[in-house]
Amino acid sequence: MDSDASVPGEGRPRQLVRFYLLDHETAPGKAIDIALLGLNLVFVAIFIVETYPISAGFRPLLWNLEVGIALVFGIEYVLRIYGARDRVAEFFNGYTMVDLIAILPTLSVVLLPVSLGALNIGFLRVLRVIRVLRFYRFTQDAEFFFGTVSDNTLRAMKLLLTILVLLFASAGLFYSAESGANPTVETFGDAFYYTVVTLSTVGFGDITPATSAGRWVTVGSILAAIIVIPRQASKILKEWTSREKVNVTCPNCGLEYHDPDASHCKACGHVIYQEADSRE
Repeated sequence: MDSDASVPGEGRPRQLVRFYLLDHETAPGKAIDIALLGLNLVFVAIFIVETYPISAGFRPLLWNLEVGIALVFGIEYVLRIYGARDRVAEFFNGYTMVDLIAILPTLSVVLLPVSLGALNIGFLRVLRVIRVLRFYRFTQDAEFFFGTVSDNTLRAMKLLLTILVLLFASAGLFYSAESGANPTVETFGDAFYYTVVTLSTVGFGDITPATSAGRWVTVGSILAAIIVIPRQASKILKEWTSREKVNVTCPNCGLEYHDPDASHCKACGHVIYQEADSRE
């Protein structure tokens, strides 16, 4: 948390904004966290529900709800830029850019002329699936509205989130490519089922891509799963295997993490110094 915003009542507007968007301890800060998390869940759920057969009278309600949430996220985005110490750095921050891209499809339909919106509706429909990436903002640090978690727990949460995001985004892209052209892909659930059985290498074969776009989405999803998931898992494994080691750096070769009772570097043999209890 920023030190210059530690006393909300005495801060300037930008400091107050920065404080409450980063705070995880005060009641208003927790309320903002919980509200944003809830709106994220609803935002994603709307996309899923719209792929199922629903009454014509219910669709305008979903659309109005989607627009309302997008406006809230738009205000949050502006406030983050406004309250940041370095606005340029905040603008190019990965989490901030994802926040903007996730709401652009909805806001574009609202703000653009009808003709332009109609021309780009297919592109915008595909973009809407990345709104799930907003959940990564909640793993930006180890502090949450329910408390602080360990580094290992945070890494495990990121791994689980990576798997869920990969499955959801792949299913959303596959649905966008195949719906209307593939009779076996009628809802998001069909696309999600296909994605799970494909990425798990089970491949029942009851659903197959019917379009070139669907095939490329499948190829991209498999490659992403091969690259991203093992990379995340290796970080957790590396942390677990080095848990019993002491974070001491060899002054000669730079090797980090040595055994608790090591007096010399195991890589170059240089003498290293670390605190040790002879009674152990």
